Amino acid sequence: MGSCLENKRYKMMKVKEGEYVPDVEDTFPEDDPFVHKLIYENIYNEVFDENYPYLDESFKWKVGHVWALFRAYFICFWVNPLIFGLRIKGRKNLKKYKKELKDGAITVCNHAYRWDFLAVWQASKRFRLWYPAWADNFQTKDRDNMRHTCGIPVPKSMSAMKKFNQAFDTLHERKAWFHVFPEECRWNNYKPLRPFRKGAFIFSYKYQMPIVPMVITYRERTGLYKFFKKDEPLYNITIGEPIFPDMSLPRKESVDEMRDRVHAKMVELAGIIENPWPSVQPNDKG
Repeated sequence: MGSCLENKRYKMMKVKEGEYVPDVEDTFPEDDPFVHKLIYENIYNEVFDENYPYLDESFKWKVGHVWALFRAYFICFWVNPLIFGLRIKGRKNLKKYKKELKDGAITVCNHAYRWDFLAVWQASKRFRLWYPAWADNFQTKDRDNMRHTCGIPVPKSMSAMKKFNQAFDTLHERKAWFHVFPEECRWNNYKPLRPFRKGAFIFSYKYQMPIVPMVITYRERTGLYKFFKKDEPLYNITIGEPIFPDMSLPRKESVDEMRDRVHAKMVELAGIIENPWPSVQPNDKG
């Protein structure tokens, strides 16, 4: 594989002085921002229809959830800081808007490394973030981890989608927090911000919930950190101020405006002056 710095999108990007851009040996797609680069073997045969338990509250799920929390605490407080050097910035923005966030919020973040969701957990101090996820991932070895960390698969049929929506309606009534990766799929150590799908912003308008933008950025791996992962950078996660939907606009206009506003803020938080991708991919209906 060649250097990502030869990628045309990287050549179009400009960052602030001193902003670190990892030189990753990876050939990232240049024209399709929603390519799923990480495909794992299917070992299950789940059916995501109207009978699937999108909001599973069984005793078995609760036991799995407690075990998942235990393992996640270990990763959050040992693996992420010790191996990945995770640093958290901007927690003051959660304290400043504590009143506005008490009835629930939606965290969004770029999808940048294996443990980025747990970095969001650690940054937000919310260890029950419900998140929609690509249904195919629930057929892989990660199925139970995703289910027990509050993942909900996005189905394809209308009848199943009704049940999916009902699950999030119930969670919103309980003042739960949601998380969405608006880039949809993970590209490890990718610096530019890719276009966003609109799901998070539909949630924001529908439930009148603020969005809390978070951004993963990178540092050069130095010192003792080199003993762990020589081929990966160190990570920061920065929390921005909550962004609120404009409820005076019609739904579609508000969703589009919110997507643009959040994307622009996350580009800024990422230390990028000129981002090579727009906030929305042309002709994208997702």
